[in-house]
Amino acid sequence: MASIPIRARQPQASEEKKVIFASSLGTVFEWYDFYLYATLAPFFAALFFPKGNDTAALLSAFATYAAGALLFGRIGDLVGRKYTFLVTILVMGFATAAVGFLPTFESIGWLAPFLLVSLRLLQGLALGGEYGGAATYVAEHAPEGKRGYDTSWIQTTATLGFFLALAVI
Repeated sequence: MASIPIRARQPQASEEKKVIFASSLGTVFEWYDFYLYATLAPFFAALFFPKGNDTAALLSAFATYAAGALLFGRIGDLVGRKYTFLVTILVMGFATAAVGFLPTFESIGWLAPFLLVSLRLLQGLALGGEYGGAATYVAEHAPEGKRGYDTSWIQTTATLGFFLALAVI
């Protein structure tokens, strides 16, 4: 029987490792912020939505998810992915911090859920932009034959972000 030669796996170049690490780390933090909100929504939904229907308040809190891959994907194509990553991280950080400073429904009425939904939409846009952009960025820098392997690191970021949010909570 003839043996089939096995190609030795080439070590990843330093630049390739940096791209994978930086893209994955940024995306983990985006997912962390996103899941932090989702995990705590049952506890704070009653603060930002009218009293009387807890189920509607919870569903309203969850209904604020949005995605921004199209928006930030286009920006990444126009001005570069690194700049776009910085923008998405800043948008996510601002929106997450601003949620912590929002007044409750009892304080400002219907403006509270409006502000919460607006900030949540910003978070969703930032996450969609970061996640889609990171996968594209890694794929663009991956050597031929390793795109699937290299981009698989981006796929793990959602789970890592979720575990990080649960650990903090």
